[in-house]
Parts: sequence; structure tokens; C-alpha cells
Amino acid sequence: MGESFDPQNEAEFDAHAGSYADMHKESVKASGEDPQYFSIYKQKVLERLLGKETRPLLDFGCGIGNLTHLLVESFGEVHGYDPSKKSVEMAKTRAPSAKFFDDDGTLPDDTYGAIVLANVLHHVPKDVRAPLIRGLVKKLAKGGKIVIFEHNPLNPVTVKAVRDCPFDEGVELLYPWEVEGLLDRAGLSRRKLDYIVFFPKPLATLRPLEPHLRGVPFGAQVCAWAERA
Repeated sequence: MGESFDPQNEAEFDAHAGSYADMHKESVKASGEDPQYFSIYKQKVLERLLGKETRPLLDFGCGIGNLTHLLVESFGEVHGYDPSKKSVEMAKTRAPSAKFFDDDGTLPDDTYGAIVLANVLHHVPKDVRAPLIRGLVKKLAKGGKIVIFEHNPLNPVTVKAVRDCPFDEGVELLYPWEVEGLLDRAGLSRRKLDYIVFFPKPLATLRPLEPHLRGVPFGAQVCAWAERA
């Protein structure tokens, strides 16, 4: 597509590939959970939004495969893309049945039942985000969905976690309305946004309330999605 990540960052992504798991674990420790909790959380959200018959799925910006291998469990046919060749090699060991790409120009058009961007866009330069989403729309099959997970800058704990993570140095978080705007400007329909991830582990007994809080703008993350007509 040519509109994805800043090419200057590819070497940086490669440099962090081996240490990313430890950095991620450190950045989420205030929640009392490990990174796997958040990957499984996204897996369950996607099962609810998409239905397990949706395929193929593209995990765009898959990194080392934290989510990719779970998507294989849920949906079967999964592709992963990341500009970091080192990250892709690590992801292949976690999800050997998935098909991986490290060149977004080779992603097929009119193919995907859903494209997932899980905490990816804040790593994309601001002026590249809209053309990136427009390019990804071309990769969707008719009726396919783009699903975006992003950190919520309205949540101060999230802001601190991002600020303290070396991998996120210099990133610019997206406000929820910015995420919605990207989907709208890409010409997608039936757009919706939920707030997710409200309670840390010490308050885990309150987590059954989270489905009732999707409209409350202080979840640690947001999940937005829309459909290609």
C-alpha cells in the first residue's frame, strides 16, 4: 500500500522485537495483569463483534504475535502483517499456521472478512493514518470490517503506562473521536465505538459490569469498528 508505518521506524521496531515482551509486561504491571490478559480480552471482543465464521482475518501490525495466535484459535484462517522482519519471525513461531507478510504492498485486495489494528495507530505518523485506513479498506471483502483498538488518552493510568514504556517513546495517542473520524473519512458504514478495560486485577470482581460501561469514556482502551459497504 505504501501508506503504513514510517520506514524510518522499521529499524526501531526490529531493535525492540527481542525485548518487547519484557517492556510490555513492565508497562502494564499497574493493572496487576500480564500482557496475555489484554490479548485474551481483545480475542473475546473480536469473537463478540465478528462471529467465529468471519475469515480470513488480517492482524495488521501483528508484532511478535501476541494476538495473532489467539486469533488463529478463534477464527482459523489468519494473516499477519508487520514491517519488522524480526517481529514477524517471532510471530511465526507462535502462530505457525498463519500466513505472514512484512511488505504491505503484497497484501491482497478485496479479501479480508476483518482487519484488526490492535494498538497500532499511535505508532503511525499522524499524517499517514487516514491514507493507511483508506488503503486497508481496499483489502476488505464486501461487508468486511476494520476493527481498531487504541489506548484511551482520557484515562490517566493509560497515559502514564504509555509514557513509561520505551517502545512508545514519542508516540501521539489518538482521542476516541479521532479514531471515529478515521473510519468515517475512509467511507466505511455502521461505525461504532466502545470503551473497554475498566478494572485492574484488585477490582476483578467488578469486571462483569464492563459490558454495561461501554459508553463511559474512561476505559483504558477503546475499540472502534466499521464496515465496508
